[in-house]
Formats: sequence, C-alpha cells, structure tokens
Amino acid sequence: MQNAQRKARAVAGRHPESLIIGADTIVVLDGRIFGKPRDPAEAGRMLQQLVGRRHEVITAVCLIHRSLDTEITFTDTTRVWMRSLSRDQIGEYLNKIDPLDKAGAYAIQEHGEGIVERIEGSFSNVMGLPTERLRATLEKLGMAVSPG
Repeated sequence: MQNAQRKARAVAGRHPESLIIGADTIVVLDGRIFGKPRDPAEAGRMLQQLVGRRHEVITAVCLIHRSLDTEITFTDTTRVWMRSLSRDQIGEYLNKIDPLDKAGAYAIQEHGEGIVERIEGSFSNVMGLPTERLRATLEKLGMAVSPG
C-alpha cells in the first residue's frame, strides 16, 4: 500500500486538479513476498517456486484528488493456480516475455494461458490494476466512468 501511495503522491502534488491513480502489485506464496526479479536467474527461481502451486496476487491502489481533498487506498487479491512446468518450459516462457518488470516474474496477459491453470478473482488485478474494483470505487466517489 505504501508503494501505491508513494507513486500517487509523487504525481498528485504537481496535478492538484486531476485524479491520480497509483498502483503496486506483489505475489505472495506461503507468506513470502515476490516483487520484481532483479535478473533473469532470479526470474527463473521465482517461477520454479510458483509452478504447480497456488499463490495470491495483491494489488494496492491509491486514488488522490488534491483539490477535492480525497485520498483512498485499497487492495484487491486474486488467487492464482500455476500449471506444473518443467525447467525447460519455464525457460521457454521467460524467453517470450520481459519478466524483470513483473511481480512474480510472469504476466498473465502475455502467454499466461501456458503457465496459469486457473484464477479465482479479478484477471485485471493479476495484470496489475483491478479495474472492476477501481470502477466501483470511482462510482462511489460520484466520478463519471465511461463504459468499456
């Protein structure tokens, strides 16, 4: 939550008349937090730990509108079941994406069907922004949200 707040606050001061949205996503397996891997080797180790198991993807979102004196922070959690994969299959997947800017070293929207067995919760949350929850929060604030 602090990272999402920091991101939003860094921009909100320069744009007090705008709604600013900051978000940050982590992957949690057995109480261990997986952020973005530092290098390809760490990406491989992360995926090796995740495959064949269930983990949670948690995204924190911070909404700030300075001129309306509004700051709201919330989290959304999605459960993800990964397929059982060999080291070679993990390597093939990592060669298809850039894992270094993704929590847990994977992107469900990029060839995710090959590594993710199923999810319980928001697909967009696993991508890094829970759009359904964001839309509901904006509507509660009375902010117009266009369809789609």
